[in-house]
Amino acid sequence: MVERQLQITIKPSSSRLLRNIQEKAIEILLFLAACSSVATTIAIIGILVYESITFFREVSLINFLTDTQWSPLFDDAHYGILPLLSGTLVTTTVALSVAVPLGTIAAIYLSEFAPFRFRELIKPCLELLAGIPTVVYGYFALLFVTPLLQNFLWDLPGFNMLSAGIVMGIMIIPYVSSVSEDAMRSVPVQLREGSYAMGATRLQTALKVVFPAAISGITAAYILGISRAVGETMIVAIAAGLQPTLTWNPMNEAATITAYIVSVSLGDLPHGSLEYQTIFAAGLTLVLMTLVLNIFGYFLSRRYREKY
Repeated sequence: MVERQLQITIKPSSSRLLRNIQEKAIEILLFLAACSSVATTIAIIGILVYESITFFREVSLINFLTDTQWSPLFDDAHYGILPLLSGTLVTTTVALSVAVPLGTIAAIYLSEFAPFRFRELIKPCLELLAGIPTVVYGYFALLFVTPLLQNFLWDLPGFNMLSAGIVMGIMIIPYVSSVSEDAMRSVPVQLREGSYAMGATRLQTALKVVFPAAISGITAAYILGISRAVGETMIVAIAAGLQPTLTWNPMNEAATITAYIVSVSLGDLPHGSLEYQTIFAAGLTLVLMTLVLNIFGYFLSRRYREKY
């Protein structure tokens, strides 16, 4: 009888101990997974900075930021980042002019107007756009969008930033619409009911109550779209051309930072040469641009965050 009571008292204790060990192991596993992403980010930035320091020992920072030509692979080498920067900013602007309005309209419709079953059907289909390989988008821009635009813009060359930016915008729409729709759906129902009680229509409620209340999440969606557009590679490499030109006209051919990195990272450059180091200097510029955008978005989201 005494042994039976002892077994009854020991079993729950051993079970609790085993459960604690399992939870601790899972906690350690999650901690290591989180640390691995942070360590990877630090390693990438460390490599970019280390290799870029070697580049800037040969090329002055002022020349890098002010020279209007980028031709590091030619005999008369120039190392001005402005042509690549202008190509990146122009394609990003064109992409956002497509993605932001269409993505926001799609988010408002899915959040406030679409029936439940239709929303559950159309949202995964919309998000499939983000899963299409970007090389497919690139050839779609080159072989379909550019000839289509040339029917209206006769002087449009075969390689141009306009068609590349438009297709980039189509690719970014799911990022903007999905995150914005989630932010709008998280707005408390009481705000909507209060608006309806005041006699507002569904459209007035969506635009004047729900949208402002979810502005911090919508801003985060816009920043995500900008970061995605700035870092896009294959579409601009295929459709925008690879000619570094300082131009702000989207109808011209130009190269972006990512397109340059792809074009020269083919193993032909000798390791450690100045031409090889330009890859890391351009990559560091791109990372700093993205970092500034994310910091700006973070503080903007905190500034307009609504607490319910």
